[in-house]
Amino acid sequence: MKLIVGLGNPGPRYRNSRHNFGFLVVDKLAGLCGVDLDREDFEAHWGRGKIEGIPVLLAKPQTFMNLSGVAVRNLAGFFRVELSDVIVVHDDLDLPFETIRLKEGGGHGGHRGLMSIVDHFGDSGFVRVRLGIGRPCKQMAPEHYVLQPFHIEEEKALPEILERACGAIKVMITEDIQKAMSQYHSRSAIKN
Repeated sequence: MKLIVGLGNPGPRYRNSRHNFGFLVVDKLAGLCGVDLDREDFEAHWGRGKIEGIPVLLAKPQTFMNLSGVAVRNLAGFFRVELSDVIVVHDDLDLPFETIRLKEGGGHGGHRGLMSIVDHFGDSGFVRVRLGIGRPCKQMAPEHYVLQPFHIEEEKALPEILERACGAIKVMITEDIQKAMSQYHSRSAIKN
């Protein structure tokens, strides 16, 4: 079984913020795969289903970003999901908008959601789907920028980015991460 976790913050205030990019991907993937995210325990909204016949759990932690590890650890522990079968989808300031990068293990890059997951597992051996949001202008603190909604031009590009992210996850699950990297490690053709 694979556990696919989108990182974000709960509540309507943050719904369309850059920091909730992970939630947006998991919502899209759930819709494509017919998975209802209607379960509300383990500190998450989650649901079970299959992608190309492979059992999956899709989840959105409801603990706020800084405590994401609580929900991920609870779900992985209860369902006996190995850390190597955990896929975490998150926003990334270090990548330009429209860029998707896949990564096995590694550091947290200052991302508090990833920090929390590493802290709760004592290991960083999970897979990441990194979604570029770019950096703010010098006058804006990163903490403020990630909580802002996508601007109008970015919103226009979101449907295609979400499709590509879901495609990358499906290839990772049904084939392997190397195949997914070869297909999805290019920036979209969409120009702002």
